[in-house]
Amino acid sequence: MFEHLLRNALRNIGKGRAFSIINILGLAMGLCACLLITLFVADEFSYDRYNDKADRIFRIVYDAHLNGNAFIGNYAPFPMGPTLVKENPPIENAVRIRSQGDVMVKTASGDELETRVVFADSSLFSVFTLPMIAGDPVKALARPHTIVISETIAKKYFNSTAVLGKTLAMYGNITSGTTDTPRIYQITGVMKDMPAASHFHFDIIKSMAEKYSNSWHWGNPHSATYILARPGVTITDINRILAATVAKYVTPDLKQQANGSLKEMTEHGDYFREYCIPLVNIHLYSNVLGEFESNGSIATVRIFMVIAILVLLIACMNFMNLATARSADHSREVGVRKVLGASRSELIAGFLFESVLTTMIAGAMAFLLAVLLLSWFDHLSGKNFQIGVLGKRWIVVAFLLGPVSVGLLAGSYPAFYLSAFKPIQILRGRLAMGFTNSGFRRGLVVFQFTISIALIIATLVIYNQLDYIRHRDLGYNRDQVLTIFNTNSLGEQAKVFQQEAQQLPGVTGSTMTGYLPNRVHDGSITYYKDASANVTKAFLLQRWYIDAQYIPLLGMKLLGGRNFSPDLTTDSSGVLINETAARLLGYPDPVGKPLYRGSDSADTYHILGLVKDFNAGTLHEKIQPIVFHLKDDRHAVSFRIHTDNIPALIATLGQRYRSLDGSAGHPFIYSFMDDDFNHQYESDQRTGRIFISFSIFAIFIACLGLFGLITYAAEVRTKEIGIRKVLGASVNQIVGLLSADFFKLVLLAAAIACPVAGWLMHNWLQGFAYRTTMGWWVFLLAVVLAGVITLVTVCLRSVRAAMVNPVVSLRGDN
Repeated sequence: MFEHLLRNALRNIGKGRAFSIINILGLAMGLCACLLITLFVADEFSYDRYNDKADRIFRIVYDAHLNGNAFIGNYAPFPMGPTLVKENPPIENAVRIRSQGDVMVKTASGDELETRVVFADSSLFSVFTLPMIAGDPVKALARPHTIVISETIAKKYFNSTAVLGKTLAMYGNITSGTTDTPRIYQITGVMKDMPAASHFHFDIIKSMAEKYSNSWHWGNPHSATYILARPGVTITDINRILAATVAKYVTPDLKQQANGSLKEMTEHGDYFREYCIPLVNIHLYSNVLGEFESNGSIATVRIFMVIAILVLLIACMNFMNLATARSADHSREVGVRKVLGASRSELIAGFLFESVLTTMIAGAMAFLLAVLLLSWFDHLSGKNFQIGVLGKRWIVVAFLLGPVSVGLLAGSYPAFYLSAFKPIQILRGRLAMGFTNSGFRRGLVVFQFTISIALIIATLVIYNQLDYIRHRDLGYNRDQVLTIFNTNSLGEQAKVFQQEAQQLPGVTGSTMTGYLPNRVHDGSITYYKDASANVTKAFLLQRWYIDAQYIPLLGMKLLGGRNFSPDLTTDSSGVLINETAARLLGYPDPVGKPLYRGSDSADTYHILGLVKDFNAGTLHEKIQPIVFHLKDDRHAVSFRIHTDNIPALIATLGQRYRSLDGSAGHPFIYSFMDDDFNHQYESDQRTGRIFISFSIFAIFIACLGLFGLITYAAEVRTKEIGIRKVLGASVNQIVGLLSADFFKLVLLAAAIACPVAGWLMHNWLQGFAYRTTMGWWVFLLAVVLAGVITLVTVCLRSVRAAMVNPVVSLRGDN
């Protein structure tokens, strides 16, 4: 029986070779695309689940709102964690983690830059699952000036993981201005490298006891705090505990620090609160200030899930459409077999077996395509999938059940439909005419084109938004700005370096500060409109330290007042503010108005000028209120350059940097401001590339199906075409005859796709604080493109059919 079914199925597949190729290729491409996207989606959802206690770990979020401005960050007051554990039995443990930024590790051959360095409590290894290669995880961070390093760091500096008791000399960090004297740290533990699917990755972990043992201040956000709840404790329980702790400890601190209380804040429409987010939700649902790394986006993942489903639907519908269309060709065979005594169950088994065999072949081809395209997809998505990932149990099961399910579904319609007819109906040819005018297949075509047009619209909107990001006027000029970092290691000689470099040919100006607009700054502090320093008059504003050259060098505009002057010592008590800060403070004309940091007269400033708003960070965030102070900040020096030989200029700057005593082995680190800006949008660019690539996949698969259907329509109507040509019909008339129905279906699909795609992409654009608009031309262009694609696809086959000699068309039994 099996051999008979296999022989018949292979004969039918080979007899309709062209249709079989289209069917198998289309389905294979759809399954391959779906598999690759599913790998990406599954990886995004797997973040932080490597932790054994992942379902009981939560991170505290600091959320404050003062007079119209909010501060939401990955922080909690320093005493929050220990207090929660001490006073609340439902909280089993807690750990505080504070990033130290970039640090320098001193070696015999020179200094090495390390960027993933943090302070953490000794409870880190009790909360998170971070396997140790060497050392006691309980005691490793118990003493000051002890460190736990990753396996990579151990091999980098010692070429071995047997390093317990050895030391590393490190400078404080290159962004704190305290890098002159290295400090010795004893290695008390070596841990395995953190998994890729983690929302943080640390290479050097210092003991929190080193620097922050006495920072028991409740008023300010300090460090990321993770809590481990006992089994059965819900997030609602934890948030209730956090609210009670804030009420108990923050109110006294507010009265002391800000002359107010939480009650007064609430009456004024403001608030200060702490809540928690589950560890496994951080990567996709959190994008607050102070994230250790750039997180993913649940919106992006949902978009990709939709793409995967749509691509697979198009491929499956293609298969079903062509399978049902071609099944009519078997009608006479079915009629003859029924006359010869074949039972209905035998006919159904034959149809289903042929359909499942075809889908299994497509599944095998899809798996092979996925293997071949995996490295391309890694580059496209920024992931690092290994071929072994395709051997996971769920993938194997999906690739066995998926094609079988599609085959059974696609084969069931013709199997049960055809086998139910009486032999006399089949042999008279009535069945074929019914299939030719199938409303079912028309519905599938409409659905395919609805998806295709929606994807074209989405692709155009995404491309326009990415182009908008690249070309939007940000309020500053980032072109040809070269930034040298680590200049604070030069100490007082940083100014000498700036002055000497500014004399070089090709350098037209410079500014010394680490507060650059192409980077995210999360340091909001409290300012007041009057000297009472009451919490109801408080405003959360970012504080930037700049010099007098900053505004003109970056091409920013002053809307009122004046810039800082290096010749006026009184400007140290003056500030500049941006438009957003002026609106928040309620100052239509802020120049000359006072601004306070507290009730002390020494903390009183007067506003010198108003700076036009500019986009700092990314366009995902709204412009923040900023107060600029005239104060030395040696973290970086930026130069505006104008030269045809940039490599030579960089080499000269490097020589000048290394010639100064303070450099003492520190690396010469530089970047261009426009490159740093583009780096911030790598995730968005990657999303766009993935979306566009798989949209092309889907449209191509739809075209394959359309090509197959027009081929089938031409074959079914071969005699009609021959008769029309004998009666004088032209090639153009024949092409129009074959294509007219398909264009009607495209217009119907456009009427469905445009409003649906418009609504979906409107919601997607809401993820950007500053975004492009969807003009009517986007929808018109999408419909025109769909029409052109249809026209080209139809013409490729219908012209060929129209060119056939009528004598050939009318000869034989078609």
